[in-house]
Amino acid sequence: MSAQSAAPSSSMGWRTPAVIIVCGCIIALLGFGPRSALGFFLTPMSQLHNWGRDVFAFALAVQNLLWGVGQPFAGAVADRYGPTRVLAGGTLLYAAGLFLMAYSTTPTTLTLSAGVLIGFGLSGCSFTIVVGAFGKLLPDEWRSTAFGLGTAAGSFGQFLFSPLAVALIGSVGWYGALIVFSVLMLIILPLSIVLAAPPKAAAAAAAAPAQSYRQALAEAFGHRSYVLLVLGFFTCGFQLAFTTVHLPAYLLDRGLSAEVGGWTVAAIGLFNIVGSITSGYLGSRMPKRYILSIIYFGRAASIAAFVLLPVTTTTTLIFGAVTGLLWLSTVPPTSSLVAVMFGTRWLAMLFGIAFFSHQVGGFLGVLLGGLAYDHFGTYNPVWWLGVALGVLSAVINLPIVEKPVARPLVPAAA
Repeated sequence: MSAQSAAPSSSMGWRTPAVIIVCGCIIALLGFGPRSALGFFLTPMSQLHNWGRDVFAFALAVQNLLWGVGQPFAGAVADRYGPTRVLAGGTLLYAAGLFLMAYSTTPTTLTLSAGVLIGFGLSGCSFTIVVGAFGKLLPDEWRSTAFGLGTAAGSFGQFLFSPLAVALIGSVGWYGALIVFSVLMLIILPLSIVLAAPPKAAAAAAAAPAQSYRQALAEAFGHRSYVLLVLGFFTCGFQLAFTTVHLPAYLLDRGLSAEVGGWTVAAIGLFNIVGSITSGYLGSRMPKRYILSIIYFGRAASIAAFVLLPVTTTTTLIFGAVTGLLWLSTVPPTSSLVAVMFGTRWLAMLFGIAFFSHQVGGFLGVLLGGLAYDHFGTYNPVWWLGVALGVLSAVINLPIVEKPVARPLVPAAA
């Protein structure tokens, strides 16, 4: 395992750990930014086309699901052939989805653009691919912190793109805002070259005895701690996707302005920078399962308080700040646990499978939000379901064992 996980620092040349982290963080920022702001397009697009909220919710639910479905495959390709071509392909799909979303006039075309194209695009250019690249390119002592920084960069994208979406919609309309977002995505293409595996490292990996992806999958799904980790990550996706898509509309329903919604989502992104970096820092200094349990229980408590208290600008911004501290701070300990258990050879694929569970939760969170509102006229049932899932995930992460899997010598894979 040590041979597979060692960073190829001697063959990196000008691509120092700092350069790799900066470029990876910019990719994570751009990949996460536009999709985190799509909730602001729900109200204007639905009103223009006379759609119920279930139409927009279904398209974004499909996006979350397909992002998760495509992630293990994108991760496996990145693990085997390097992340550059995966990032490039995902970027082009993502940009095309945003562009065609601007021209969507029916539920079907919205689902194909915002759902299918952006969903599969995200699987190829999101921070999960960046995390896999960090795991292979960076030395051990950089990894946990780099995972936190990459996740924080995605949150900074949310912080930037949420008020940007509100400003663009107000100035050039939602149509123009989507076109601008589409063009910005193309910046990822040149940056992805920096995350390519060095030739010497690729040759060394090819010469070393390798575990096949089938062996890696069988090993992972036979490992109880990995299964618990994957199940717990479901809750993260449920809570995040529901909040991202439906919180702006929820606040409008309660009499607050779109600007308050924009700054609340931005506050979530801003404070998650602190939360993700702190989580990555603590991940090398205390048991990661405890970090995850604290995060999930804290989320449950913050959601319960938000639903029970009066919805004002102050309570909403406080909720955004607290939620931000606990937002994507699950990613550094989750990805680090996968690396601890199985090494980094198939890190992007195995973390991608955990992320698939995350996105199944996201699919249900977005979809149930739309269905609950159209049926009950309120989002409260889904808020409380998020509370229950948070408590459950806090409990099931505690038995995780944080040590490498017992592994016999693996014959070379064909």
